[in-house]
Formats: sequence, C-alpha cells, structure tokens
Amino acid sequence: MGAILMSFDTYESPLALRNASKEMLRLFSARHKFGLWRRLWLELARCQRELGLTRISAEALSQMEAALDEIDFAAAAEWERRLRHDVMAHLHTFAQAAPAAREIIHLGATSQFVVDNADLIIMRDGMKLLAVWLANAIDALGHFALKWKELPTLAYTHFQPAQLTTVGKRAVLWAQDLAIDLEELEYRIANLKFRGAKGTTGTQASFLALFDGDHAKVDALDRMLTERFGFAQSFLVTGQTYPRKVDSQIICGLAGIAASVHKFCNDIRLLAGLKQIEEPFEEEQVGSSAMAYKRNPMRCERATGLARFVLSLVNSPLQTAAEQWFERTLDDSANKRLSLPEAFLATDGCLQIVTNVARGLVVYPQTIRAAVMAELPFMATEEILIAAVRGGGDRQKLHELIRRHSQAAAQRVKQEGAGNDLLDRLAKEPAFPKINFSEIINPAKFIGRSPEQVERFLGEIVDPIRHKYSHKLGLVTELCV
Repeated sequence: MGAILMSFDTYESPLALRNASKEMLRLFSARHKFGLWRRLWLELARCQRELGLTRISAEALSQMEAALDEIDFAAAAEWERRLRHDVMAHLHTFAQAAPAAREIIHLGATSQFVVDNADLIIMRDGMKLLAVWLANAIDALGHFALKWKELPTLAYTHFQPAQLTTVGKRAVLWAQDLAIDLEELEYRIANLKFRGAKGTTGTQASFLALFDGDHAKVDALDRMLTERFGFAQSFLVTGQTYPRKVDSQIICGLAGIAASVHKFCNDIRLLAGLKQIEEPFEEEQVGSSAMAYKRNPMRCERATGLARFVLSLVNSPLQTAAEQWFERTLDDSANKRLSLPEAFLATDGCLQIVTNVARGLVVYPQTIRAAVMAELPFMATEEILIAAVRGGGDRQKLHELIRRHSQAAAQRVKQEGAGNDLLDRLAKEPAFPKINFSEIINPAKFIGRSPEQVERFLGEIVDPIRHKYSHKLGLVTELCV
C-alpha cells in the first residue's frame, strides 16, 4: 500500500499511512481536487464561448489551459486566510495564473459548480478503482475455489458442526458476496449523474441571463459539460447542490463491501483458530511479543477493523441528506470532507487486504480431514440406518440402537476428550451385519453438488468478471505494517 512520509510532530491519518493505495490517495488529494476545479472552470468557459459568448477570448482559454496543473498553494492559502472562502481563494489564484481570463472565470457559476461536480467525478473514479480491486479479489477466490472444490470440510451453522461442504464451495460463497458488491458498484458508476451547470439555487437563472433568455443554449451548456466530463446524464433539477441522497447511496454501497470483507476475514480468523486455513504468514513475521509460537491473523484482523469503520460511516451522509434546509445549508461540508474520503480510503485498504489474503491462503488438509472424521460418524447415521434396513433389519429397533450408541460416543468425546468410537460400537452390534462402514462414511459422499456448484459459479459469474477486467487483474498488493 502507498505509505507517505510521516511528520512525527503532528497527527497523520492511518488510512493514508498504512492502508489506502497510492491511486486512491491521489484521487482525494488536494492537487487532484483543485486541478479538477480548474478543469471545470476551463470547460465552462469553452462551452460558453462555443455557444456564442464572444467576450471569452481564445487567449483566456489558452492561459487557463496552460495553468491547469500549476497551482500556487501558498497563494491560495493566503487568499483563503483573507477571504475565508476556499472556492474564491482558488478562483483568485487561478486568475493570477491566467490574467486574460480573470473577468470570465466562474462566469454564471456558483461555488458548488466546481465543488459538487468535482466531488462527483472523484467518487465515480474512486468507485472504478474499488471495482478493480473487487475483481482482483473475486479472481483470487475463484482460483482458490477451483483448487479446493472437492476437499470435504465441515460446514457450520451457529458455529456448530452441521453437514459437509467443500473448501472450494465455501470460497465461492465469499466470492459471491463480493460479486454482489461489484454489481452494485457498477450500477452506481453507470447511473451516477452530474450536477452540471445549474446556478446558485439550481434555477439556471444566471446562465439564462448570459444567453439573453435562450433556454436552448442553457440546456446545451449543461449537456455539453456533462458529456465532456464523461457522464451519461445530469440531474434534471437541483438546489444549490446535487441531492445529498447520492452520497448516502454510494456510502451504503461501500458499506456493503465492508460487510462482505468482514464476513470473509472473520471466517478466516475462525478457521485459523481451528488450524484448518490460515492467511499468509511471512518468514520473519512475529505473531506476539510474548508468545513466540503464535501466528495471529493480523491481516484479517486489520481488515475487519477497517470494515467496521466503514460500516459506522453510513449514518453521516444519511443525516446530511435529511438535514438539508430548503436548497442547501453549509453544515454538510465539514462532514463530507471526512466521511466520503475516509469511506473510500478504508474500503480501498480492505479490498487490498482481501486480495492479498485470498492469493496466499494456506490450507491444512489433514487437520480438515481430522475434524471431518471426528463428526462424520454422527452425520452418517441416517445412511447406516437405511443400509441396515435394506439388509432386513427393523427400522425402529435399529434407530434406538444408533441413538443409544451415539449418545454414549458423544459423552465419551465431550467428557473424556477421547475419539469418536461410534462406528466401532455399531460394528460390534449383531443388528448391523454386512455393513461396510468405511464405504458409508467416505466424506466425498456427503458433499452433495459442491464441486459442480463451484464450477458453475466460476463459469457463470467469475469468468465474465475476469473477462471484463482482464486488463486490470494481477494488481500487486504491498501491505504496510
């Protein structure tokens, strides 16, 4: 992950230092945001000139374009100290860099023209980055599932042994959660609307005045800007801002990813405790400062912690949407500057961990088999009963024998810590002649259609995702300590 240089005398966000990727950090950086503001101002002026505003000169556009990435942050800070307004501070700074455009920058616009439209662009591009990480995680789990599609393992309900499944079948359940999240994310990306050029309270009155009452040109301006920034459509109506419900919908989507991450990582932590499956553990990695033998699942623990943080952020944008007064209040700004970037950064960190863990999962087949065989005699009693009845036995008498021996075997396991001797007990009973117990309790007979389900899921769900994101698979994950 993309660590940055620390300043040891001030607080630094762990999301930036330890978790988020360089690409996600760049998206939410000040340089990228204010660069987008300048690009929005430039395209606004270009579109206005193309629609007939001759006062916007070619020289003004040329100077604006040349200064897009030459941001004087010190000057902007000084302007903001004086004006107490971040948009006006950067407007003045841009005007200093492009003096020919001073009189036409921001013409007809409101602050939210740059702020909101830039936020929408950043969130769209952030969701695209997360979609790529989801695809990588799904791909990794798909490879793991295929390798272990036939290995029987205990399935658990209520964290109590139930019937059998396979290691691969469990893995596609994890992958399915992430595939659902990817589908939701792709929907949000495809249907995200631009704010466009709507004016101070969304009435477009300022633009209507600029174009001398020509409604068609006002519509054309909005449409041109929307298309040039890569959006299929803009909101038909807004107040001063785009609807804040959009933020809540996006964060809920990220929270869905966080829930899937939490489920996967919790399962791996439980499996590690059972000594069946572990996350990668490096040669010199230390699990505990006191207990040298420990192999703590620290990656999955970090991911569940980050996931809980994302889940906790869902409430903020919902409250912001609920508490907007009429066309807009300013109390959303401080909250948005925290909740939106941090939700993206934390989700980004979660998915890198999931991808890293899924690619390096360590399976212990013998431990898994031992756990299966310790429980399978109980699970096989119905098959034993049917086989004995087919051999001519009395179903009710056989059932009572199995019940009595099962209780005794369970008591031995729980109170004495001994092995499960149910099959030995039944083999000594004359009522169970000619029964091949070893054949009946073959674990492969109890996994149902698990291998077939794995293959079908890979073919119908994972392979199309792999095809769609083929040029983005294999991203390198380098986790910070």
